[in-house]
Amino acid sequence: MAFDLVFFGGTGDLVWRKLMPALFQAYRHDTLPEGGRIIGVGRDDLSDEQYRQQIQMRFEQVDGAKRPNSEEFARFASLLCYVRMDLTNPEAYAKLKTRLSEREANSVVMYLSTAPSLFTTVCEQLAASGLNTPQTRIVLEKPLGHDLASNRAINEAVGKVFKEQQIFRIDHYLGKPAVQNLFAMRFGNALFEPLWRREHIANIQITMSEELGVEKRGAFYETTGALRDMVQNHALQLLCAIAMEPPINAHADAIRDEKLKVLRSLKRWTPETLNQHVIRGQYAPGIIDGKPVPAYCEEAGVHPDSSTETFVALRTEIANWRWAGVPFYIRTGKRMASHEAHIHINFRSTPHEIFKNPAGQFNTLVIHLQPKDGLELHLFAQDQSKRNQAGSNNALSPVHLDLDFDKRFGSQRVGAYERLLLDVLGGRLNLFVRSDEQEEAWRWVEPILHHWRFDALGPRPYGAGTWGPSAASAMIARDGFCWSEET
Repeated sequence: MAFDLVFFGGTGDLVWRKLMPALFQAYRHDTLPEGGRIIGVGRDDLSDEQYRQQIQMRFEQVDGAKRPNSEEFARFASLLCYVRMDLTNPEAYAKLKTRLSEREANSVVMYLSTAPSLFTTVCEQLAASGLNTPQTRIVLEKPLGHDLASNRAINEAVGKVFKEQQIFRIDHYLGKPAVQNLFAMRFGNALFEPLWRREHIANIQITMSEELGVEKRGAFYETTGALRDMVQNHALQLLCAIAMEPPINAHADAIRDEKLKVLRSLKRWTPETLNQHVIRGQYAPGIIDGKPVPAYCEEAGVHPDSSTETFVALRTEIANWRWAGVPFYIRTGKRMASHEAHIHINFRSTPHEIFKNPAGQFNTLVIHLQPKDGLELHLFAQDQSKRNQAGSNNALSPVHLDLDFDKRFGSQRVGAYERLLLDVLGGRLNLFVRSDEQEEAWRWVEPILHHWRFDALGPRPYGAGTWGPSAASAMIARDGFCWSEET
């Protein structure tokens, strides 16, 4: 299957740091379709050979196991080409059209790794140049807008020149092996699905924490914040994967129809719940790995009096028969105590206790997303070494079963961007987001943004290297629960 993959923003950070290494891994794994060509598009004046040299230098900064040796890169580099373009100049698209017409590819993928403000311009110019053919697919990187109105504007503009089945809105969390195994665990096994409901589950916690700060992205983060950057897309997509009903089949629209139902069932915000169930924070100075780190307001590109949130914790519910009354807790932040992403499914206690369970602990299914990738099932068992003088023992101790996917399936597993890029080339939409999903997510998030605009208190400070503001623990404690690290 001959393909042309065009990276708009071909000299940018995302391309060399994530996309090119992912494509090389596919090439190394012999899963990249044959007859391919990868075209970088940028404003720099580079020849094909200079572009290849630039990518080779960038590969030196890639993780060692994923770094090609000189012979491997020489073979991979034969796929790389470069076209110099000013994306705001209509005449420049003729150069791209000429390059694409050098051969006849079965599919042409246009990957927009650019500022979202250019999405509409690029799509309109592709159409004006006749490059929006039935064989063309368009990939849109997040963020798609900064609110519901801007998201709709982008979707409407792109939808005028491409059909929905040609549009791939990418969320790299959906490409993670653990997220795909979440679908497999729920819908490929009979074990958990009968328990996957309000009668058996006490609460569900989604945590996505980072030790890093905003690094060199302060100016970008000032206009984004944790709610837009992580909750509106990644966290809500994870929530949908957990809470959705079984689809009628594994086709893309069947899966996305069920996710949309979850988003439409999320409880709407009220002034009371906005005050009690949404916590925003901003990291203050602290210690990470034994080294002092600055506050967010001291980072480059950040306003000294910034009210941008670097932490969000919230509580929500899904108003349907399966989940009514079950609290879902979402937490994400930068400069936190650990770099990890996981989902905790906490099951209810036994209805009639004849054993003494450890206080405050649940039977729990833990889905690890990063850096560990796998499942843990936490149970209670009787420790036969702990018997009292009467010879009885009704106290239980925690034990767990641990499935490490890397150990089970090998370390050469397909990474998130590798999987998603292969799916784009194959025309598979299952792991991509439909426009109505995005709009419904923005519709749910917007009341929070509106509330914060008029909240004079601003974000709560938390020390770098901690788990966020104490108010996040107080929020979950009101329901009689606590975050996973507090048990």
